[in-house]
Amino acid sequence: MNASPDLSINTDLARRILTGFIKSEITRMGFTRAVINLSGGIDSALSCILAAEALGPENVLALRLPYKSSSPDSLEHARLVIDATGVRSLTIEITDMVDPLIAKFADMSQLRKANIMARMRMIVLYDQTAAFGGLAVGTGNKTEILLGYTTLYGDSACALNPIGDLYKTQVRQLSRAVGVPAAIIDKPPSADLWAGQTDEGELGYTYAEVDKLLYLLVDERYTPEECIEAGFAEGFVRSVVERVRRNQFKRVLPPVAKLSHRTIGYDFLYLRDWGT
Repeated sequence: MNASPDLSINTDLARRILTGFIKSEITRMGFTRAVINLSGGIDSALSCILAAEALGPENVLALRLPYKSSSPDSLEHARLVIDATGVRSLTIEITDMVDPLIAKFADMSQLRKANIMARMRMIVLYDQTAAFGGLAVGTGNKTEILLGYTTLYGDSACALNPIGDLYKTQVRQLSRAVGVPAAIIDKPPSADLWAGQTDEGELGYTYAEVDKLLYLLVDERYTPEECIEAGFAEGFVRSVVERVRRNQFKRVLPPVAKLSHRTIGYDFLYLRDWGT
């Protein structure tokens, strides 16, 4: 058994598939435009570049939505992508929207504050889809989705997600190929929700480590025991498996209690383009 699987991708092929996906999915829903929250990180940078290539930069609106504690580098790195692609952009600070709710609870945890920020960004994103006449393009990668490292109805909210089947290490590969600025690719991944916060610091392991394990568990259908036999630490395997299991609710629509013969999500499974 191989504990170091090859996660390399054909970047030219992936680029063609993903730009085609963005264009076909948006147009089949009757739209020609897209809106994306551009955080200054690698995932949103990649999604933005792919959307601009698929739809034309004039049809993409990139939103910069800083909070008072956001890193100035995040705004600058988002600007690099805006300048490189030529997409339209709008900067809206969310501090005055977020702080009144935070102020009501003196004992509010950092996690609650972070979730409020993420959901406020979702509110602004969807408001701007209505104003711009476009659809929300997602920015979550496969690693985050599997681990539940996302805010439900926050940064996970979107109409379509072009990079959701790419592990973080694959996002880095494709980002280099499409020209994401090196300053974005090389910096430590961070949701930028508080000073010094990093994804890997919160998770407790690196993306490179967990991507290999997730690939074996999900793509290659290894059992946890087989992953341990392949050389992964048992505690690491068990914690990742439990995290994936525990966060399944974030990856599906809310379950509906079945009362009829044809229940949405169980028996009524037509695609959204039913009849076309």
